[in-house]
Amino acid sequence: MRTSRHNNPSGKPEKKRVFTKDMQKKLAIAVIVITLALFSLIYVLFSIIQDNQDDYNQIVLSQQDYESRPIPYRRGDIVDRNGTYLATTEKVYNLILDPRQIMSDEENFLEPSVSALVNVFGYDAGTIRELIRNNPSKQYIRHERQLSYDQKNAFETLKKETNEKNAAAGSKARVKGVWFEEEYKRIYPYNSLGCSVIGFVNGDGMDGAIGIERSYNDSLVGINGREYGYLNDDSNLERVIKSATNGNTVVSTIDLKIQDIVEKNIRQWQNETGSDRVGVVVMNPNNGEVLAMASDRDFDLNNPRDLKGRYTQSEIWDFGMKEARDTYNRRNKEETPITVEQVTEHFTEDEIRSFGYQVAWNQVWRNYCVSDTYEPGSPQKIFTVAAAMEEGVINGSETFFCDGYQEVGGWKIACVKTIGHGNLTVTESLMQSCNDCMMQIAAMTGKARFSKYQKMFGFGSRTGIDLPGEADTKSLVYEESNMNASSLATNSFGQNYNCTMIQMAAAYCSVINGGSYYEPHVVKQVLNEHGAVIKRIEPKLVRETVSENTAQFIKEALFRTVSEGTGKAAAVEGYEIGGKTGTAEKYPRGNNNYLVSFCGFAPAQNPQVLVYVTIDTPHVEDQPHSSYASGVFGKIMEEILPYLNVFPEDDPEEASGVEAEGLPQREGITDPGTGSLVPQETESKVYETDEYIEPAGETGGGIPAQLPAAAMTQETTEGLITEPEETENETSEGSQGESESSSQGN
Repeated sequence: MRTSRHNNPSGKPEKKRVFTKDMQKKLAIAVIVITLALFSLIYVLFSIIQDNQDDYNQIVLSQQDYESRPIPYRRGDIVDRNGTYLATTEKVYNLILDPRQIMSDEENFLEPSVSALVNVFGYDAGTIRELIRNNPSKQYIRHERQLSYDQKNAFETLKKETNEKNAAAGSKARVKGVWFEEEYKRIYPYNSLGCSVIGFVNGDGMDGAIGIERSYNDSLVGINGREYGYLNDDSNLERVIKSATNGNTVVSTIDLKIQDIVEKNIRQWQNETGSDRVGVVVMNPNNGEVLAMASDRDFDLNNPRDLKGRYTQSEIWDFGMKEARDTYNRRNKEETPITVEQVTEHFTEDEIRSFGYQVAWNQVWRNYCVSDTYEPGSPQKIFTVAAAMEEGVINGSETFFCDGYQEVGGWKIACVKTIGHGNLTVTESLMQSCNDCMMQIAAMTGKARFSKYQKMFGFGSRTGIDLPGEADTKSLVYEESNMNASSLATNSFGQNYNCTMIQMAAAYCSVINGGSYYEPHVVKQVLNEHGAVIKRIEPKLVRETVSENTAQFIKEALFRTVSEGTGKAAAVEGYEIGGKTGTAEKYPRGNNNYLVSFCGFAPAQNPQVLVYVTIDTPHVEDQPHSSYASGVFGKIMEEILPYLNVFPEDDPEEASGVEAEGLPQREGITDPGTGSLVPQETESKVYETDEYIEPAGETGGGIPAQLPAAAMTQETTEGLITEPEETENETSEGSQGESESSSQGN
């Protein structure tokens, strides 16, 4: 069967499609027209770009710069209680180079830009030119940080004048590819004033390192904003801005004027006499506010790491060797401890030097009033009396006999007056700072009740002050369980336990204000950036310590201590001052080194301000005189009392006479007006006007060498590397002394 080779069933012949010459001609014309149109469009676009090159560059660059740009927040200010700026933040500018833009037209942009930078900032032209040429593709090089507004303005003025001048002359030379980025810089207007309280921020300005800057960092920091950009349909730059949230302002309790008075008197003491350390705390006893806090070690908050004039490179190296040794031994407890001589086998020179700088910085930055502990000495005596009175062991009318010493637990423990004071009333035992009487009162009280009141007054626990690095003294005081007869005796007059200055000051405040223990604090308010109060730090009443009767007795006794007794050097003419002297024998015993102190207040019957002064190891041959500290106290009080509008008595002699008439004529009689027990009237005596410890040779006055074991080293402050204050030999000697005396004391 045959099949057809064609698919045309009709059998009609097919028509051929012919591409005629006419059609070819039309197609050629169309191609030519389209090509001409494309070339015309390209020409028009090229002309537009050429005529508007700067505008288009600006749009593109703006889009690149602002596509996602952070807006820095402003860190909150720190002000004193009167609103004076202690720490503030000012806007500064970072110089940014854009080599890509400059090199897009090297002939016209490079030299004008380099010339402008050299003229305003004094840069080396060759260095700038090389930097730009070596980074032609980069759009962001931060060349210098924290320029002032005046520097930024000077450059922008020169840039504008140069570009306008060149444009007018028909030149295409322009200053291009240089712009400024906003940033904030922390400023401390008073440099070193209040440095350990205010603190400073780390290099990036984001986190506080010490002081209020650290403890209130969360309030001071803000939240960065952000600026977004895009081109709309008309090729115009549109921006969306999320504003930064600035930090809050912290209002401290510090009074700048009082702080300045305190630091001035510390400098005067150090320049005229000098000592290893000096510390001063000023508080409002009625609410726990700290008005001033300072020590002899200060530093410039604007340049806190400057160690010039403080430590030599050799000393820093020695610090580093010891710290490296301790660090290695802490990290490798299972291995044999290394010695200082072996340190270089495990650490590089850079690592050792870094350790050394850390130790040196931390010693400078350390807040002596909060972080360092010591044996307080005789200021403790008011707590010994207060505990006995509160427990009904004594009522204040008793008389004790001081023969110059007490034999306790196998120790012959001397009084400050080795020949004895003779018969003393309770009031006189405070006025004359008699150790013998205190030991007798403590023995009557017993270690259980004595230990209870030590805790009640805050010894052995942190005060809770709102500053970082407060020492933990829990292991530096005796508990009832490990207190023997001799430690009870010596604790009664402030030896053989450790405390901090802020602990002692807060405890004193609780007695002289009538018995209310307030948590000490250095901040009173937090304000938002508009000045509205968002947080109040109200006085925090922690507990009641003593009754009003006991408080009144103590205040009157301390008033007489200044007016008649060992605190005579603390008197301020025209004012009623109360206070207690202190001369604590330092460890190791027998070296004749002492910490002298004075804790006082005014007015005596209605305290408005408390000042506590400690002087560690006066640079004199005869150290144990409380008058050194009392004198510094008096000079400080003389200036701050008028400033605080605490007015002197109209007629001091007449006022004293009236008060004398109001004292009870017989022992143990209470004041009918207040119901408070008032120190008893005594026969006219001549009292010692300086607490002075008579030389006792190598025995160290018979004070046992039995500190709690942990008291032999300094506590590590929060966030800082610290060195023990005592050497290893002293520590082992102290531990041995404790062991020996404990066995004898039991």
